[in-house]
Amino acid sequence: MAGAGNLLKNLKGDRVIWAIMFILAFASVLLVYSATGKLAYMYQGGNTEYYLFKHSATLVFGFMIAYVAYTMPYQIFMKLAPWLLLISVPLLVITMAMGVDVNSARRWLTVPGIGLTFQTSDFAKIALVVYVAKALTTSQETIKDLQKGFFPIIIPVLLICGLIAPSDLSTALILFATSMGMMFVGRVRLSFLVALMTGGIILFSFLVTIGNFFPEYVRVGTWIQRMRSFVTGGGDQFQVLQGKMAIAHGQYLGVGPGNSVQRNFLPSSYADFIYAIIGEEYGLVGATFILLIYVVLMFRIARLVTKSPKAFGSILAVGLGFMIVLQALANMAVSVNLLPVTGLPLPLVSMGGSSILVSAAAFGMILSVSRYIEGLSSKE
Repeated sequence: MAGAGNLLKNLKGDRVIWAIMFILAFASVLLVYSATGKLAYMYQGGNTEYYLFKHSATLVFGFMIAYVAYTMPYQIFMKLAPWLLLISVPLLVITMAMGVDVNSARRWLTVPGIGLTFQTSDFAKIALVVYVAKALTTSQETIKDLQKGFFPIIIPVLLICGLIAPSDLSTALILFATSMGMMFVGRVRLSFLVALMTGGIILFSFLVTIGNFFPEYVRVGTWIQRMRSFVTGGGDQFQVLQGKMAIAHGQYLGVGPGNSVQRNFLPSSYADFIYAIIGEEYGLVGATFILLIYVVLMFRIARLVTKSPKAFGSILAVGLGFMIVLQALANMAVSVNLLPVTGLPLPLVSMGGSSILVSAAAFGMILSVSRYIEGLSSKE
């Protein structure tokens, strides 16, 4: 305990962001333990501790990754950016062709030898955000030139989002919006942002056309079904109805930790719809608290941007912050039926291996920027 206390005292960077990471992880352990009871009885013979230990181990490993990223000078990520992008593109292509098919979606690759699966789009998210931050930083003098400054940014964005979208449109849209936000912060011309938006619409139209001929690769039918269900209230609304029931059951203060009823009926209660379980067990108060945690995170990152003397650090931090917060807001909006059903987990809260590891890595990189800024302040 003393060693852990000393470690916490020696942590540098924004203390509020550190606290947010620990709070989300603690909430994750409680929620996943509660929400995986049905899974335990179905697949583990009633061993409810199995998923608790597995999830806790993933969180510990994620915190190790976050700590390593935090201790690294964030300028290293700038050097790694092209290599991360080069790795992510073939991984996404291989996933489209040979990925594990779950619910008619190829999002996962199996690690040879150990049998574990990971979602390649999670790695690609980090890779693209780091690359866009680097490209915006190194092209500050040519950013107003369409050919020299903008094309080297727009092409990777459309490429990565285009490779993710066929099996995971929601992630592609979040990543596209994140890239747009980073370009706005990076002072890209408004006309260029409109051009990027136009390119995104053209790419989406192309994917829809391809999906009509090859539905096994592009999930156009799923997109249409979910939009129709959201607009009309018909179709397969079982998840949405169960989520609403969970939130309504929780009322203001909730039914208490571990006392959820809808966890036994709500599909993906430990992942995509974990926010509904938050609403049921901790009520409106708990659900609002989690929402505010992510809002505070974005404000703290915005504070870093105003203090960072380096363009790359500020753009990297804001890009990673956009990625985390937009995904969190989208996950919550689905649970309360403000958006169509998606497959987006709640960052650092939902159960999931690659999602937790990538979210933890993003926190570590943000804290690396914060540590650098704090070091400059202490020298003044």
